[in-house]
Parts: sequence; C-alpha cells; structure tokens
Amino acid sequence: MRQAFANALKTARKAHEKTQEDFSSVSSRTYMSTLERGKKSPTLDKLNALSQTIGITPLSLLTLAHLYFDKKSDLNSILDQVRMEVNHIREKVS
Repeated sequence: MRQAFANALKTARKAHEKTQEDFSSVSSRTYMSTLERGKKSPTLDKLNALSQTIGITPLSLLTLAHLYFDKKSDLNSILDQVRMEVNHIREKVS
C-alpha cells in the first residue's frame, strides 16, 4: 500500500502541475521524494496538508492509492463501497 500511495501522490502532483518544490511550506523536497519513492508514509495531518497543496481532498488521494493497490477495483465500485460503509456507520451512531 505504501508504494501505491507513492504512485498516487506523484501522479496527482504531476496532474496538477506541481513540483516537489511547491510543497516547501508543507515539507522538504527530500521528504517529498521519500514519500514518492514509497520509503515513508505520511501522518494524517501531513496527508491533509499534501492534499491541500495539490488542491484535492485526502479521500481523493487515498482513493487513487487504492486504485493503484487493487488493480481489479474501479472507481465506481470504490465510491459505492465508501458510501455504503459511511452511511452504515452514521446510521449506527444516530
């Protein structure tokens, strides 16, 4: 999963025409390189900051990582599953 996240981060960054240097307010270029090579995993706070810098939600970045991780899955089935799971949790606590 770490490598899938690395691929997702790099892909999203490039798709939004961001350089590793564009993340300097969030992390060092060295840390970005480490993340994009799958050597480290971000904390939740860092995931949020990375996503904001790219201009997407953390869920979008994690969904893209899941698509890289599970090559058999497709976006619609993932979104349907997330919708079902979140609705189930919300119903249980309401």
